[in-house]
Amino acid sequence: MSAPLLIIAAGGTGGHMFPAQALAEAMLEKGWRVRLSTDARGARYTAGFPDAVEVSVVGSATFARGGMVQKLLVPPRILGGIGAAKWRMLRDRPTVVVGFGGYPAIPAMSAAWALRIPRMIHEQNGVLGRVNQLFARRVHQIACGTWPTELPAGIEGTHTGNPVRAAILEREAAPYIPPGDYPMSILVMGGSQGARIMSDIVPPAIAALPEELRRNIRVSHQARPEDLKRVSDFYESELITADVQGFFDDVPGRLADAQLVIARSGASTVADVSVVGRPAIWVPLASAIRDEQTANARQLVEAGGAVLMPEDEFEVAPLTAKITELLSDGQAMMKMAHAATACGVPDATERLVHMVENLAEAGKG
Repeated sequence: MSAPLLIIAAGGTGGHMFPAQALAEAMLEKGWRVRLSTDARGARYTAGFPDAVEVSVVGSATFARGGMVQKLLVPPRILGGIGAAKWRMLRDRPTVVVGFGGYPAIPAMSAAWALRIPRMIHEQNGVLGRVNQLFARRVHQIACGTWPTELPAGIEGTHTGNPVRAAILEREAAPYIPPGDYPMSILVMGGSQGARIMSDIVPPAIAALPEELRRNIRVSHQARPEDLKRVSDFYESELITADVQGFFDDVPGRLADAQLVIARSGASTVADVSVVGRPAIWVPLASAIRDEQTANARQLVEAGGAVLMPEDEFEVAPLTAKITELLSDGQAMMKMAHAATACGVPDATERLVHMVENLAEAGKG
């Protein structure tokens, strides 16, 4: 008898692919076979997946990109992808199918629904993405990476959290050094979208801090390539110690060292910060269609572990005032760090595995 098969259906962004990869690794360790169902675009993001994961490329498309001709080709491409996915599932029937969102997940999730295969979805953000919204009433379980997650009326979800990297887990609940009259680190991360506002607002806000705080500040600032020089030059001209890079490959260590994080509230960033347990100022991406980044930040803010600054309030003077308030009260910052840690879900991957196993058992009945 062959090992049970898990099909993971995921789109081609890190937000979808990272939790999918974490589940794939865990299920392989449990002795399952794992197949990733994605489209040609998603297949470009599979380098981190274990070699044992079979990558199945099916046709899919989105109405969100391209001209009129390309939009007319979307339905036949999706239907063709669903047909190919059904054929593969009939030849090698999966035990469970898990969707992580993104248009490339449509064929496998549709095929699983048509063939009545046990199925579930994992939503990383506090608001369902379009594809997960499409399948919310057509699956047996919904795993929620962010809590609370806004779900359709009558639909219940299970809080699993968002899986985080092993390097983050190694820093789980790292001891927090509250701000004081000694070197203090601020970590600034803009995410892949809209990082320019961080480069426009944060450096002058830090430069305007009272001298007794400013002289102790050390900044790690992630900026877009086109902003690197001007941001770095500004900090240097203001005699502020700053490491400005386009990408930090040592985020876990920088997080553990930080007294304060200023960042976009993407689902994976929120998960990382809460597992390590650091006070944060969240600046949700205003252009997000469903305002999911505000939803992502909600639990930490309501728990007292973070402060929310919408983009229309994220200006130099208010940010200077907020940083000054936070870094001037070490006791309050220690409470924020503990509150953030309490919101962390370091066992998110294990919770997802448990749901998959339960669904497999239920499917045998």
